[in-house]
Amino acid sequence: MFLEIDELRSVMYSYQLETIIENDNTIAVMAIESAVSEMKSYLNPSNQKQWQDGRPQYDVDKIFSAQGGDRDALILELCKDIALYRVCRLSNVDIIHEHVKERYDRAIDWLEKVAGVGNHKGTPTITPNLPTIKTDEGETGSSAKKLFRYGSRPKFNHE
Repeated sequence: MFLEIDELRSVMYSYQLETIIENDNTIAVMAIESAVSEMKSYLNPSNQKQWQDGRPQYDVDKIFSAQGGDRDALILELCKDIALYRVCRLSNVDIIHEHVKERYDRAIDWLEKVAGVGNHKGTPTITPNLPTIKTDEGETGSSAKKLFRYGSRPKFNHE
């Protein structure tokens, strides 16, 4: 698994985590899997036209199969914030929900900047240093697709 339950203790206290999940690790595992799935949905290239503009296409399987020190630190921290948000939905202990929600919103905002969606649609995207998909020719996703557009303007009639 990309993120272990024990690593959530760096974003919340142990007693809070244990109180919320009531010593049922399946709740934390589901939150972590949900967080990873949400992050993958932002980093996976889709069939939308905007993903064919030459931006890097990230190797999501390689990113989330990394273990230990091979994991990207920023991706790991954002994943923790999203998993924390998923766990804290069950809580009523002394957790500051606004703080958790703010961290979740920042994580999603960063993912939207990378994907060029949401509030950042139509703006230049950011390009994190993550593994990209290799094509048959060995080129990365950013230079693999060279688009060529052709056509003509609509016919103009003086009527």
